[in-house]
Amino acid sequence: MPSINYKQFTQFSLVKHSKRVTPPQALIKFMVFTLTPFIFLLLKQPRWTCNKLITSVRILQVKMLTPGTWETHPRPRDRLSDSWSPSLSVFLSGLHKMAASFISDFRLMWYLDELRKNELVKFKELLKQETVQRGLQPIPWAQVKKAKRQDLAGLMTQRYGEQPAWDLALCIFPKIHRKDLCDKAARESAANAYQTHIQKKLISMWSRDAFTEIPGCFDQTLTREERESLEEYFTPRVPRRPHTVVLRALQRVGKTRFLMKLMLAWSDGTLYRDKFSFIFYLCCRELKQLRVTSLAKLISRERPDDSVPLADIVAQPERILFIVDSLEELQCTLTEPESELCLDWREERSVEAVLSSLLRRKILPESALLLAAMPMRPEALESKLDHPNMQELRRFQDSHVKQYFCCSFEDRGRAMAAFSWVQNNEHLFTMCHIPLLCWMVCTSLKQEMERGRDLAATCCRSSSVFLSFMFQAFTPKGATRPSPQGQGLLKALCSLAAEGMWTDTWVFGKEELRRNGIADTDTPTLLDLRLFRKYSESGSSYSFIHMCMQEFCAAMYYLLDSPRDHPSRAVMPIEAMLLTFFRKDRASWVFMGCFLFGLVHESEQQRLDALLGMQRSRELAPQLLGCLRILVEIEDPEEQVEFLLLFYALFEVQSDAYASHLMSSLREAHFPLRERPDLAVAAYCLKYCCSLRELTVSVPEIFPEERGPDPMSSRTLLWWRQICSVLTANEHLQKLRVVESIFGRWTLLVLCCQLRQSTCPVQRLETNKVFFFCETEIFFEVFTSNPNLQQLSMTSTRLPHGDFWLLCGALSNPVCNLQELLLQDSGLSASDCKALASMLAKNRKLTLLDLSDNKLADGVSTLCAALRHPYCTVQTLVMAGCQICEHFCPHLSEVLLSNANLSHLDLSRNPLMDEGVAQLCEALRQPTCRLQTLCLQRCGITLRICQDLALVLETNPNLRSLDVGGNNIGDIGMAFLSGGVLHSHCGLKELSLNSCQLTREGGKILASIVAFSKSLNELDLRGNPLDNSTIRLLCLATSLPGRVLRKLRVSKPSPEEGFCFDFSQNDPPPCEISMD
Repeated sequence: MPSINYKQFTQFSLVKHSKRVTPPQALIKFMVFTLTPFIFLLLKQPRWTCNKLITSVRILQVKMLTPGTWETHPRPRDRLSDSWSPSLSVFLSGLHKMAASFISDFRLMWYLDELRKNELVKFKELLKQETVQRGLQPIPWAQVKKAKRQDLAGLMTQRYGEQPAWDLALCIFPKIHRKDLCDKAARESAANAYQTHIQKKLISMWSRDAFTEIPGCFDQTLTREERESLEEYFTPRVPRRPHTVVLRALQRVGKTRFLMKLMLAWSDGTLYRDKFSFIFYLCCRELKQLRVTSLAKLISRERPDDSVPLADIVAQPERILFIVDSLEELQCTLTEPESELCLDWREERSVEAVLSSLLRRKILPESALLLAAMPMRPEALESKLDHPNMQELRRFQDSHVKQYFCCSFEDRGRAMAAFSWVQNNEHLFTMCHIPLLCWMVCTSLKQEMERGRDLAATCCRSSSVFLSFMFQAFTPKGATRPSPQGQGLLKALCSLAAEGMWTDTWVFGKEELRRNGIADTDTPTLLDLRLFRKYSESGSSYSFIHMCMQEFCAAMYYLLDSPRDHPSRAVMPIEAMLLTFFRKDRASWVFMGCFLFGLVHESEQQRLDALLGMQRSRELAPQLLGCLRILVEIEDPEEQVEFLLLFYALFEVQSDAYASHLMSSLREAHFPLRERPDLAVAAYCLKYCCSLRELTVSVPEIFPEERGPDPMSSRTLLWWRQICSVLTANEHLQKLRVVESIFGRWTLLVLCCQLRQSTCPVQRLETNKVFFFCETEIFFEVFTSNPNLQQLSMTSTRLPHGDFWLLCGALSNPVCNLQELLLQDSGLSASDCKALASMLAKNRKLTLLDLSDNKLADGVSTLCAALRHPYCTVQTLVMAGCQICEHFCPHLSEVLLSNANLSHLDLSRNPLMDEGVAQLCEALRQPTCRLQTLCLQRCGITLRICQDLALVLETNPNLRSLDVGGNNIGDIGMAFLSGGVLHSHCGLKELSLNSCQLTREGGKILASIVAFSKSLNELDLRGNPLDNSTIRLLCLATSLPGRVLRKLRVSKPSPEEGFCFDFSQNDPPPCEISMD
């Protein structure tokens, strides 16, 4: 009998007949008469062929119901209304189950097929003995003796039944030394039981949200694009490395729902069937409630029974996939010391330690990992994992949103009208890219349109949509406002939401519900209203249908009641809530503060008054304004306030007077523009920032509109133009920082059109990690057009060779007023030094040049030739980390002797060694050298050069600051150096000896320097192993009369020894002593 070619089978089924566009009825007939014979051939096929065939049948079932797979029905609504699709689904599902049953029926045959010839003979002999011992009717020996493997399986099953025959075989396998078959059967049985358990559980959970689904379009079935991307997740990227995938997704976009779809596809055998026997889902939102656990306990949480020991499951770690959801909830930094990690999967530690051990491959290192986390700082996570595969979660596309609207509205005209309205409202359109929120928006708009209301008045912001949804749910048909009972239930629901937000609770039991006034008889009502969903199969725990709904209800609580009356002490006043929200102290609070401000909008206040007869929202408006003003006026707001959240709150209020009153005092603003709504919000708020001094923006993605026929007319570029207009509209703006941004032609053009204006007051322009995907000539023309620009910093902004020549050409122009140029880590090479040299020979205004972390070694001679030019105006030269070795020090020495303007030289992190520094010291001792500051951190120098440095201090009174930190000088080197510091001609005021291996003996020398130096004002000794007695001696020296030291910095002393030093009240105030 020939084997089944399952590839030809699937190609014949999917490709050939899809091209012919076979009618549904004919296709079903074809399936019945063509596929059924293939199923019956399973009896003679190897098991891997059967598995492949079953998977092919299941994939066919999925493809038949996946949007876009078939060309027969272009309109989703028409396709859904036909009756053939469910019939075909039922048929294919039955076909899949029938095929799967064959695997179960003939597993004995497959296991016997793995026996060698001699083992089969022993199996038959033991079968005869075992049946006698069990009192079973034996099979005639003649039949057993001549039976082949598949025939023997048939004889046993026919005589004893399927399960007794299987148990009999399992009893015999160990006796012929094939216990491995029993172990294999146990693992397969456990895997099958676990898959079945997971499938039932997930289907039950999914059914609770079935009201948001559109069968055949938006349901639990993976789409073709999702399936293809998931298959690529665990494609080997690095040979012989375990798989680690990081799925980056913003909060509230449906990543947990996507992971459920993944596990459902695995449980029914259509995804990862040949890769993983077990998939364990670990939700950090739930795990953070645990204090101590182990990986064994985490695995056992999902096991349906303990029939198979855990040791057998983890014996094949390469067949296990761990899915870690919402990693940011645990704030797991993956930086724990090795001593705190687990080395055994049974070891109990904190949840953070167990997860960190798993992710850092300390336990079960061969297992596969799928991490779902927010993309706030993916590079930090990526650097701590072993070759992770970084992926982005694909949300609803614009076409999906349109399709969902068409499927949700019965009237196509209303569907398109609602979609057009949402599409023109960037905030609502962004909400609709989250499946459940798209359903909620559709529901609210549909009901408002049926009541003949104006969407512009009732559903123009996210808070107004949520409010409409809530009151449509609580207002009975024919009524104009909720009943008293409905109002009471609404208040109880909001009370529960507030408690959950403050206690980080998203799943509520009966105790929490009752404490907040929700009775057992109320839960069915909340389930029917689509505000609640069952979280557990038992129905004893519940959650809001979406976390955004809980945040909205929590915000409403502050309008409905006072936190002082809340039954939980965890619920804090409104001032504490706003401070917590805007400082981003809780990662799970995403929209709560914005919802609260949206509810005090004038139109929402009117609706609240009409619906609930309340005035509290009007009372809160001034209080909210006062809270925001405090946040805006605090010192160093960048470290304490998320500006974008602040802007979103003001945008929800939509009050010009409100925004102007608050933003008028803002001095600094820092915010990333990650999505299109961020642009609209920033454009709205920045126009009120009339006192802005410093602006920092991040534009991490190229606007897709740049590829269109008329990009300048797009809404996103219009908002970007409004944001950039602040550069000319605000007369106080002095500094613009652009960080982690990607610029295309039009976005750069819009920015430069404002920067080049003579009315633009910006003096300092900084870019950090900025990439230009366009010609940059227009950017460099800014510096010859705007006379106000004085400083340019391009840190980690890589400049191609041609672009760097353009920059130097602009700086060579006499009209350019730049005085400071910082090009740290800009990808410059030795060949770029020619452009620099040409510019330095012509420029008469540049005083600071920072070339740190560029590979310039071979170009140093060219650069130094320009620095020696008699008209060179550079006063500060920073070349830290430029791979300069001792061979280039003669060129630098010539610069020190010939450039009278140079006062600051930083050569830190270059391998100058003692030989190179010795050459510099020769120049520094000359009277023509005017250098005042010399930085030689981590230059590989030792105690041998300290005598040369001491001679420099004795002979050159111009040197005011010396930094030799990070070099192995030691106590002996300090002794040599002290002679120069204490010399009467020494003019040194600042000395840094950070991490120079100084001990107690060196500390004594330093104490004498502190006591007797007539010039030294600041001394940095951090990073040296000084004991407490030495630090006391230094402190005592600072209190002596006649000392001039004003600032001493040392490392914090050992807590074991203790430290205490009291100055006498009669002594003069000592110098400033800081212990870091």
